[in-house]
Amino acid sequence: MGNFFTSLFSSSKKNEDTVEEKVKNDQKNFDILKYDGVRAQKMGQVAYAIKCFTEALNIEEDFETMNYLVSAYSMTNETGKALDVLNRMVELEPEHVNTLLTRVSVLFMLDKDQEVIADCMRVIELDASNHLPWFLMAKAKRTTGDPLGAIADLTKAIALKDDFTDAYLLRAEILLAMKQGKEALPDIEKAISLAPEEETTYLVRGKIHESLGDLGAAAADYQQALDLNPFNEDACILKGTLLITKEQLDEAIAFFDDAIDIKPDFAKAYAERGRAKNLKGDKEGAFDDLKKSIELNPEGEEAKKFEGQHNFDNMYKGGIF
Repeated sequence: MGNFFTSLFSSSKKNEDTVEEKVKNDQKNFDILKYDGVRAQKMGQVAYAIKCFTEALNIEEDFETMNYLVSAYSMTNETGKALDVLNRMVELEPEHVNTLLTRVSVLFMLDKDQEVIADCMRVIELDASNHLPWFLMAKAKRTTGDPLGAIADLTKAIALKDDFTDAYLLRAEILLAMKQGKEALPDIEKAISLAPEEETTYLVRGKIHESLGDLGAAAADYQQALDLNPFNEDACILKGTLLITKEQLDEAIAFFDDAIDIKPDFAKAYAERGRAKNLKGDKEGAFDDLKKSIELNPEGEEAKKFEGQHNFDNMYKGGIF
């Protein structure tokens, strides 16, 4: 009988030791996998990092590791997988504001604007002083065709953070799209005062000036954007097309010549130079530029205009521009 109890208690202690040892081993393996993943991600070995984080999470559902995995999936553009992880994180910690805002960013990438709005409303409930959800909700409302709602949200964002450059910029863009250039101008002026080195603000102000008929001011703004970044393609196209609008065709052609010298695969520059040549009566030159533009960007606007045409001669006869 004594031997039986000795054997029983001895077996029980061995089981306890085995369980404790397994817990220690699991924790050790988890730590190794987690921090190997962190190091791999920092070194740019993202695929290996994802493998490490995934294996670590099979051992322990750790919130921080899940956050690392979301970051890694975002780096590899696996937004669907990132969203799956974020959904689980929100289940685990439904009031974690940063996780909700991260999910908003991923939802934007997946064009899930209604879900963006829902998450932003949740963040506002949790943190009424946070300006970001108002701004992000405005972006979503703009996309879903609610410009007035977007403007209202941006106004609230600015009330919470009066130096919020992006909010002023977005509100100016929305007002411009609504053909309210005069109302947009104070917002873009404020954005420029807050971020004088940001080229996008000058592009928007240039568009506003152009919409109001002040072509000289528009040209100056487009040039300012190019001075800040000579490789800004939007600024280049806007300045060149403005020259065409002003019927300065030789200047426009010379301007696009320079742009193409700097960037020989600049498809849109070829198209706009072709438009200027066409207006000057140089049909052959216009045709060559259009053809080159489509060769460089077969999915671009110019190619779509002539979808279904069988050859460039027919396209030209139908009117290139």
